[in-house]
Amino acid sequence: MRSKPRLLIFDVNETLLDLKPIKVAINHTLANELAFDSWFSSLLHYSLVESVSGKYQDFDKIGAATLKMTAEKFDKQISDGKIKDILALIKKLPPHPDVIQGLTLLRNSGIKMVALTNGTQDVVKAQLEFAEIDHFFDEIFSVESVRYFKPHPATYTHVVKEMKASPIYTMLIAAHGWDITGAQRAGLMTGFISRPGKFPYPLAEDADMTASNILSMAKILV
Repeated sequence: MRSKPRLLIFDVNETLLDLKPIKVAINHTLANELAFDSWFSSLLHYSLVESVSGKYQDFDKIGAATLKMTAEKFDKQISDGKIKDILALIKKLPPHPDVIQGLTLLRNSGIKMVALTNGTQDVVKAQLEFAEIDHFFDEIFSVESVRYFKPHPATYTHVVKEMKASPIYTMLIAAHGWDITGAQRAGLMTGFISRPGKFPYPLAEDADMTASNILSMAKILV
């Protein structure tokens, strides 16, 4: 690690919040245990299509569109109302069991913490309030401020600028290899959370820190 971080940027979905309620709903509705993973990959894929092609759509709209595509992939029909009901679960996700303890430890150490998500500002605020972890963060950011999706470098540099910080003293903490890679290439330090089924990108540099969960990461940082 180059230096001790003064600002931590946390990814939200899967890093802090457990997507299991949505996973269960999608797999049940489409009657396939691979449906959720297929949908989530498509969601990330088409968000990048929007960024690369110079367009921007809200993440929830891309989520709905790609869920409809995923249903077609599995030869299922799904109504717009059902899609809306399933995706509404994004606002009612529990934090992973390690999150509150980890964030408490970090908050007590005095380090600044913010959240950054591909979702809209309204959604992420609702998410963190429901999970009862919103009070841990000095600020909550959405990529809609820059109209590019992570891992575009503009998303990370926007947060650094708004927080009047320096990239070399800022660390992104995330459970996604693509997110870690994007932050690295924007000049940030990185902390990879190796949750089950999550792996670093082999063509990127190693993260500055790796831990199995937020509490373990917090103990290393403190």
